[in-house]
Amino acid sequence: LIFQYTRVWIPDPDEVWRSAELTKDYKEGDKSLQLRLEDDTILEYPIDVQNNQVPFLRNPDILCFRPMSCLFTGIVLVAINPYEQLPIYGQDVIYAYSGQNMGDMDPHIFAVAEEAYKQMARDEKNQSIIVSGESGAGKTVSAKYAMRYFATVGGSASDTNIEEKVLASSPIMEAIGNAKTTRNDNSSRFGKFIEIGFDKKYHIIGANMRTYLLEKSRVVFQAEDERNYHIFYQLCAAASLPEFKELALTCAEDFFYTSHGGNTAIEGVDDAEDFEKTRQALTLLGVRESHQISIFKIIASILHLGSVEIQSERDGDSCSIPPQDEHLSNFCRLLGVEHSQMEHWLCHRKLVTTSETYIKTMSLQQVVNARNALAKHIYAQLFSWIVEHINKALHSSLKQHSFIGVLDIYGFETFEINSFEQFCINYANEKLQQQFNSHVFKLEQEEYMKEQIPWTLIDFYDNQPCIDLIEAKLGILDLLDEECKVPKGTDQNWAQKLYERHSNCQHFQKPRMSNTAFIVIHFADKVEYLSDGFLEKNRDTVYEEQINILKASKFPLVADLFQDDKDSVPATNTAKNRSSSKINVRSSRPPMKVSNKEHKKSVGFQFRTSLNLLMETLNATTPHYVRCIKPNDEKLPFHFDPKRAVQQLRACGVLETIRISAAGYPSRWTYHDFFIRYRVLMKRELANTDKKSICKSVLESLIKDPDKFQFGRTKIFFRAGQVAYLEKLRADKFREATVMIQKTVRGWLQKVKYRRLKAATLTLQRFYRGHLARRLAEHLRRTRAAIVFQKYYRMQRAHLAYQRVRRAVVIIQSFTRAMFVRRNYCQLLKEHKATIIQKYARGWMARRHFQQQRDAAIVIQCAFRRLKAKQELKALKIEARSAEHLKRLNVGMENKVVQLQRKIDDQNKEFKTLSEQLSAVTSTHAMEVEKLKRELAHYQQNQEADTSLQLQEEVQSLRTELQRAQSERKVLEDAHSRENGELKKRVADLEHENALLKDEKEYLNNQILRQSKAESSQSSVEENLLMKKELEEERSRYQNLVKEYSLLEQRYENLRDEQTPGHRKNPSNQSSLESDSNYPSISTSEIGDTEDALQQVEEIGVEKAAMDMTVFLKLQKRVRELEQERKKLQVQLEKEQQDSKKVQVEQQSNGIDVDQDADLAYNSLKRQELESENKKLKNDLNELRKAVADQAMQDNSSHSSPDSYSLLLNQLKLANEELEVRKEEVLILRTQIMNTDQRRLSGKHMEPNINARTSWPNSEKHVDQEDAIEAYHGVCQTNSKTEDWGYLNEDGELGLAYQGLKQVARLLEAQLQAQSLEHEEEVERLKAQVETLKEEMDKQQQTFCQTLLLSPEAQLEFGVQQEISRLTNENLDFKELVEKLEKNERKLKKQLKIYMKKAQDLEAAQALAQSDRRHHELTRQVTVQRKEKDFQGMLEYHKEDEALLIRNLVTDLKPQMLSGTVPCLPAYILYMCIRHADYTNDDLKVHSLLSSTINGIKKVLKKHNDDFEMTSFWLSNTCRFLHCLKQYSGDEGFMKQNTPKQNEHCLKNFDLTEYRQVLSDLSIQIYQQLIKIAEGLLQPMIVSAMLENESIQALSGVRPTGYRKRSSSMVDGENSYCLEAIIRQMNSFHTVMCDQGLDPEIILQVFKQLFYMINAVTLNNLLLRKDACSWSTGMQLRYNISQLEEWLRGKNLHQSGAVQTMEPLIQAAQLLQLKKKTQEDAEAICSLCTALSTQQIVKILNLYTPLNEFEERVTVSFIRTIQAQLQERNDPQQLLLDSKHMFPVLFPFNPSALTMDSIHIPACLSLEFLNEV
Repeated sequence: LIFQYTRVWIPDPDEVWRSAELTKDYKEGDKSLQLRLEDDTILEYPIDVQNNQVPFLRNPDILCFRPMSCLFTGIVLVAINPYEQLPIYGQDVIYAYSGQNMGDMDPHIFAVAEEAYKQMARDEKNQSIIVSGESGAGKTVSAKYAMRYFATVGGSASDTNIEEKVLASSPIMEAIGNAKTTRNDNSSRFGKFIEIGFDKKYHIIGANMRTYLLEKSRVVFQAEDERNYHIFYQLCAAASLPEFKELALTCAEDFFYTSHGGNTAIEGVDDAEDFEKTRQALTLLGVRESHQISIFKIIASILHLGSVEIQSERDGDSCSIPPQDEHLSNFCRLLGVEHSQMEHWLCHRKLVTTSETYIKTMSLQQVVNARNALAKHIYAQLFSWIVEHINKALHSSLKQHSFIGVLDIYGFETFEINSFEQFCINYANEKLQQQFNSHVFKLEQEEYMKEQIPWTLIDFYDNQPCIDLIEAKLGILDLLDEECKVPKGTDQNWAQKLYERHSNCQHFQKPRMSNTAFIVIHFADKVEYLSDGFLEKNRDTVYEEQINILKASKFPLVADLFQDDKDSVPATNTAKNRSSSKINVRSSRPPMKVSNKEHKKSVGFQFRTSLNLLMETLNATTPHYVRCIKPNDEKLPFHFDPKRAVQQLRACGVLETIRISAAGYPSRWTYHDFFIRYRVLMKRELANTDKKSICKSVLESLIKDPDKFQFGRTKIFFRAGQVAYLEKLRADKFREATVMIQKTVRGWLQKVKYRRLKAATLTLQRFYRGHLARRLAEHLRRTRAAIVFQKYYRMQRAHLAYQRVRRAVVIIQSFTRAMFVRRNYCQLLKEHKATIIQKYARGWMARRHFQQQRDAAIVIQCAFRRLKAKQELKALKIEARSAEHLKRLNVGMENKVVQLQRKIDDQNKEFKTLSEQLSAVTSTHAMEVEKLKRELAHYQQNQEADTSLQLQEEVQSLRTELQRAQSERKVLEDAHSRENGELKKRVADLEHENALLKDEKEYLNNQILRQSKAESSQSSVEENLLMKKELEEERSRYQNLVKEYSLLEQRYENLRDEQTPGHRKNPSNQSSLESDSNYPSISTSEIGDTEDALQQVEEIGVEKAAMDMTVFLKLQKRVRELEQERKKLQVQLEKEQQDSKKVQVEQQSNGIDVDQDADLAYNSLKRQELESENKKLKNDLNELRKAVADQAMQDNSSHSSPDSYSLLLNQLKLANEELEVRKEEVLILRTQIMNTDQRRLSGKHMEPNINARTSWPNSEKHVDQEDAIEAYHGVCQTNSKTEDWGYLNEDGELGLAYQGLKQVARLLEAQLQAQSLEHEEEVERLKAQVETLKEEMDKQQQTFCQTLLLSPEAQLEFGVQQEISRLTNENLDFKELVEKLEKNERKLKKQLKIYMKKAQDLEAAQALAQSDRRHHELTRQVTVQRKEKDFQGMLEYHKEDEALLIRNLVTDLKPQMLSGTVPCLPAYILYMCIRHADYTNDDLKVHSLLSSTINGIKKVLKKHNDDFEMTSFWLSNTCRFLHCLKQYSGDEGFMKQNTPKQNEHCLKNFDLTEYRQVLSDLSIQIYQQLIKIAEGLLQPMIVSAMLENESIQALSGVRPTGYRKRSSSMVDGENSYCLEAIIRQMNSFHTVMCDQGLDPEIILQVFKQLFYMINAVTLNNLLLRKDACSWSTGMQLRYNISQLEEWLRGKNLHQSGAVQTMEPLIQAAQLLQLKKKTQEDAEAICSLCTALSTQQIVKILNLYTPLNEFEERVTVSFIRTIQAQLQERNDPQQLLLDSKHMFPVLFPFNPSALTMDSIHIPACLSLEFLNEV
C-alpha cells in the first residue's frame, strides 16, 4: 500500500498530525520514507523496521478542516465552533435538510435533528439528542438550533403557538442560567434536558424541561474576567426605567456580587436589549406582569444582600450590621420581611439540643458564609420556580404520543484546580460515556446481524469500575455523605478516608505532594481534585431561622418559594421532575415536620438520583450524539489548534468510537457501489453475470486472505486497509490506461503534424514556381504592349488636335445662328400661349367655381336629409318599442274614428262658410286695388314735368366724374403692373431661398429626431425596466398578502371545524364575500337589506339579533314600510271586492260552458299554430337537403358557398312574399269582419253574446299582433264554411274575432302613425343634410379663397391632399359596408344552422305530435304560425334552483365529463346566468350567484387540494370567468377586440368591478395551490434525477471516494428517479393545462416557477453535499440542463424565462468543470459566475472533491484569490436559494372569440332547468 504519490499522516509535536505524500515507492526493508509535505519541503521519515510501524494512510478530503465546521465520525456529529456567525442556520437550510437522508447531505446539526424526527415517525420510538462539550464549544447554540428545527418541521397543528413558546424559553434560561467565563461569553452553568412532545401526527403539542446542577456558587463569587449570571447585569442596565425605580439599583460596578470579575460588560452585547427580550419571552410564556415585577424584586434583593456591610466586633467572635445600612433596608423592603429580625438572624444562629435552645453569635467569616448561602438558596429557589412555570406554560392537555429529548449538558472538564462542581460534571460524563459505548457496540452488533455475517465479540473500554469508584457503596460520594453527617467532619478527614479505602483501586491515586487532593483516572484523562470545600458544597447549609423569616414575607411569591412542601435545600432537577410527564422524581418525606438540618439530602445524593433517572430516560430512547469542539482557546474565528481539538475528541469519546469501529469491519460498500467503483478491475467475460457474484469473484482473486473481507446480505465488509489496497490497484489500472492513451495520442498528434507540414511545403513550392513563370510572361507581354501603345497614342493625339479646332468653329457658328432664331420664335410663342392660357384659365375658374358650389349644395342637402331621417327613425324606433305607446294608440280607437268623422263634417261646414266669406273679401279687395291704381297714375303724371330738368343736370355731372376716374385708373394700373413685376421677381428670389432653408431645416430636423429617438429610447428602456421591477415587487407583495390571507382563512376554517364538529350548514343568504373579503358587494336596495336582516333573525335567533343595532334599525324600517304597503293593499282589496260583486251579478246571466269553449278554441289555435310551423320547417328542411345533395354531386367545390347563399336568399324572398300575402289576407279579413259586424247589429239574437264579451276569458288575454292576424285568417276560413254565428259563439271564436278586430284596427293605426313619423324623420334628416352641406360648402369656399392666394405649387399640393382625404373617407365607407355585408352573411349562415338543427329536433318529435293530433283534433282547425325567436346568449333559472346549479356545475363536476366540449364551459354558463340576472335587473340574484360560485370553487379546491387536474381546471375556468366579466363589462378598454355581436352581450345594469378583484384574488390563490401541488410532485424527483442518476453512463465509475449512505433511517429498495421521470411529469402538467384551456401566458409562468424550484433545490443540495461537488457532477448537470432546455424549445416554452431561472445552476456546473489553479482561472471564474453569490462560489470551491488521484483539491490560496476579487460585489448574505420563493403571477386580459349564443350545453351536466332566453 505504500507507493509513490500515496498520502499519509505523520505525527508532529506542534500540529499533532501533518499531511505528506510519498515521492518514491516503499520497498520492504527500507529504513525511511521519502516524503513531501504540503509546503513542498522534502522530509526523510524514519520507520521502525522491527515492528513494521508505517505512517497512517490519509483518507483524502475527509479529515480536512473546512469553514463548514461539522463532520461525522461514525454516528457522532462533531461540531466545531467557528466563532463567527455563518448563514447556515436559516429557514432555507431547514427546508433543505427536511426529508433528506443523513448521508445525502453535508454534516449539520439539522441532519441529526432530521434523523431523530424521521426515526420517531417511522419506528414510533422516543428519540434523544445528546449535546456535550467544553464550555464555549457551542453546546447551547447547537441545542437551540435543534429545537428550532423541530419547531419549524413539526409546528403545532392548533393555534397554541407551542413551538414559539419552546423557542421563547431559551432567552429566559440563558438570562438566569448563563454567564460569562474565561472560555465563553455565554456559558451555560447548568445542564438541561428538554422533552419536546409530539402527537400522533407528529406535531408539537408541548414540552418539558429538567435542569441539573446549577452553579450556585457563581451568585456570590466570580473569578477574574468572569461575570455573574446575565440577569443581574440586564436588570442593572434597565434600572433607569420608571417601573424599576423602587428596586434602588444602580450600575453593576456598585454591587459586590457583580463586580468580582472586574469588567462587567461583554463586547458586542447590549444588556438592556437582552433584558427586553427576556421580558417579552416571559410575557409570551404567560408570566403575569405582577409576577415579573416580583421576580425582578427578588433578583435585586440578592444584589442588595451581597452589598450589606458587616462589621466585626472587638472580640472577633461576633459582628453586627450598621442600623443605617441602605442595602439591608432595600433587601427587607423588596422581599417584604421585617428589618429587625433579618438584621438579628444574619449575625446570630440558633443551637438546638435535646433539653434547651441556645442563640449564639457568629464570627465575621461565618456571617459572610451564611449570607452567601442565603443568597445562593434564594437564587436557586427562584431558578426552580421559573423553570416550573416554564414547564406549566409548555404543558399540553393533549395526550403525548412520543417525544424527542435534547440534552444540553457540560462536557468533561479539567482545570488547574478542580473542585466539587468538576467532580459532578465528570461523574455525569462517565455515565454518558458508558451509555455511549454500549450504544455504539450495540449498533455494530445490529449491523453485523442484519447483514448475516459471522462476528466475534469486540473488546471495548468499559468504564464501569470508575463509576463504581464514585457511586458504589463506600464510594467517593458515599464517604462524602457520611463525612457530612459527622458533627466535626472536615475535608481533610474525608480525604484520609478516601486514601485508606481506595488506595488499591486502579482508577484512584494519591498525589505525591498533597494530603488534601486525590486523583481519579477517568475515561478521558486523569483529574486531580482538591478536597477543600467538598463538604460545604455537598451540605449547602442554610440556617432555618433565615428561611422562616422569608416564609413570613408579605409578598405571596416570596412566601411560596420557601414553603414546607418544597425541599429546604432543593436540587433544581427535583422541581423539574415533578412537572415532567414521563419521569417523576420526588423526595420521600416523613409525615411530620422534623429538623431540616438532620434529615435533608446532600447535593451529591440528589445529583446522583437525578442522573440515574436521566440515564433511564436515555436508555429508553434512541440516542443521537453531538460533540461540540472548541478550535482554540482565544476565540479566534476559523483558527484551528490541533492539540486542543485532539484533547477534546479524546474527552468526548470520539476516538474510542473510531477504535470500536476499526476493531471490526470499518469499511463497507454496497454491491452496486462496489461494482461501479471497481469494475475496471473486473474481467470482460464476467460483465454480463450477476453483480453480486462478480464482486465475490473479483474480491477472491484480488484479496487472498478471506478474513480481510466478508460478504453480507446487501454490503461487503472490509478490514482496515483493504479499501486502500483496492484503491491502489484501481489507480494502477487507471495509470496504465492513462499512459497507453497518452502514448497513442502523442504519436497520432506527431503524425498529423508531419503530414500537415509536408502538404504545406508541397503547396508552397507549387505556388512559388507558378508565380515565377507568370511574372516572366507578364514582363514580355507588357513590353510588346508598350510599343503598340506609343504608336497609337501619337497618332491619336494629332487627330484629336485637328478635330478639336474644327469642332469649335462649327459649334460657334451653330450657336450664333440658333440664338437669333430662337429669340424671334420665343417672342411669338409667348404671345400666342399667353392668350390661350388666359382663355382656358378664365373658363376653368368659372366652371370650377360653379361645380364647387353645386357639389357643396348637394352634399349639404344629403347630409341634412340623412340627419333628419336618422333622428326621425330613432324616435320612431324608440316610440314603437314602448309598450305605453301601443297602449295609448289602442285606447278608444273606435271612439276616435267616430270623433274624427264628426270633426271632418264640422270642418267641411266651416270650409263652406269660409269660402263664401273669402269670395266676398276678394271682390272688395279687387275694387280697392283698381281705385288705388287710378290714383297712382294721376300722381305720376303730375311729377314727371318737374323732375326731368334735375335728372339731366345730374347725368352731366356724373359723366365728368367718370372721365376723371378713368384717367386715374389708367395711372394706377400702370403703377400696379410695375410693382407687380418687381414683387414677382422678389417672390421668386425669396422662394429659392426658402427652398434652401427648407432643405437645411429638414436635414437638421432629421438629425435632431434621430438623436432624440436614441436618447428617448434609451431613457424609455431604463424607465420601463424600473417600472417593471417596481410592478413585479408590488405584485409579489400583493400576492404574498393574498397567500397569507388564504392561509389565515384555511386556519380559521380548521379552527371552526375543531370547535363545532359534525355537520354544519352555512346560511344560504350569507355571502362569502361579506365574510371572507373586504370588498363591497353590489349596491342593493334597502328592502333587500331588510330581508337579509329578517333571515338573519330567523337563523341566529331573536336574542342574538337584538344585540346588533344595525339589524334592529333595518327591521324597524322594514316594519314601517310593510305597514304602509298593508294599508295600500287593504284599500285596493276593498275596491276589488266591490268590482267583483258587480262582475258576479253580470256573470250570472252567462253560461259556464262559454268559458270552457273559449279556452278550448284558444288552445286549438295554439296547437294548430305549432303544426303549421312544423310543416313549414319540414318543407324548408327538404329543400335544404335537396340543395346539399345537389352540391355534393358537383365536382367543382368552389361554387358550393354561393349556391348555399343563393338558396338562403331564395328562402328569405319566399318568406317576404308570404308576409305580403298575409298582409293582403288581413285586409280581406278586415272587410269581412266589418260586414259580419253590420249583420250582427242587424240581427237581434246575437246581441246578448256580444254584450257579454267581457266575460270571455280569452278575450282579455294578451295576443301578439302577428298571432291575431293569423288567427283571423283561420276565422275567415271557418267563416267561409258556415254562416252560423251561434256556432262560432259556442266555441268562443266570435270573441277571438272581435278581439282580433281591435288588434287589426290598432295595428293599422300604428302603421299609419309609423309612416307619418318616418316621413317627419325623413324630412328632418334631409334638413340636417342640407345644413351639413351648407357648412361644408362654406368651408370649401373658404379653402378655395385661401388656395387662390397660394402659389401654384401649393395649390397643386393642397388639391392632392384634398383628393387623398376624399378617397380615404370613401374607402372607409366601403369597408364599413363590406363588414356589414360579412356580418349579415355570418348571421344568415348561423340562422340556417339553427333552423336545420331545430328541423331535425321537430322531425324527431313529429310522430308524437301526430299521435296527439289524432286524439285531440277538433272538427274545425285554425292555422296559426309563430315567428321563432333567436337565442340571445342568456340562461334563466329560478332562485330555488341556484343550489342545484352550483352543485351540478361546480361542486360535483369532474373535468373528465367535459372532455371534447368547449374549454372553460362552466365559466361561459355562469356568465350567461349572470347576464340574465343583469337583464332582469335582479341585484340580489347576481350577488347570490357570484357568492355561491366563489364559495363552491373554494370548497372544491379545499377538497381536492392535492389534485393537479382539478386545480388546473378551476384555474382556467376562474380566469375565463374573470375575462368574461371584463370583456362584457362595457368598458371601452376591454371591448376593442369584440365583434358587434359580442358587444350586444355586454352587461347593462351592474358594474362588477369589485367582484372582478375578488375573482382575481381567487385566481392567485388557485395558482399558488397549483404551484404547490406541482412542486410537491416534482420535489422528490429533483435531487435523484439531477444529481444522483447517471444519465451519462460513461461517468458512472468516477464517483468520489468514500461516498456511502450513513443514515440509519434509510430503507432498502429506495426509489430513484431519472431525468425522464421529470420530463414525463412536466409533459403531463403541460397536457392537462393545454387541454383545459388555460391561458398560454399563465402556462409560461407556471413552468418558469417550476424551473426555478428545480434550480433552487438542485443548487441547495449541491451546496450542502460534498460528494456532489465534482467534475462528473458538473458534466451530468450540463447534460440534464440541456435536456430540459430542449424540452422547453419543443413545447415552445423558451420565452417563459425558465432558462434564465436556471442560470445559477448552469454557472455552478461550469464552475465544477473549470480549471482552478492560476490567476487567469480565478478571473475567468469571477467573470463567468455572475448569477452566483460570493459565498456560493467559495462554498463550491471548498466542497470540490477530486475524482481520483489525477486531480488536485482546490488550494486555500486560490480560494482567497477568488474572495479578494469578489469583495466589491454586494451579494446577499444568504447562502442557499429560497426554494419557497414564488414569482408574482400576472393574469393578462385574454378575450374570447366565442359568442354566448353559439355555446351548446351538453346533457351530461344535468342542467335541464336552465331556460335559453
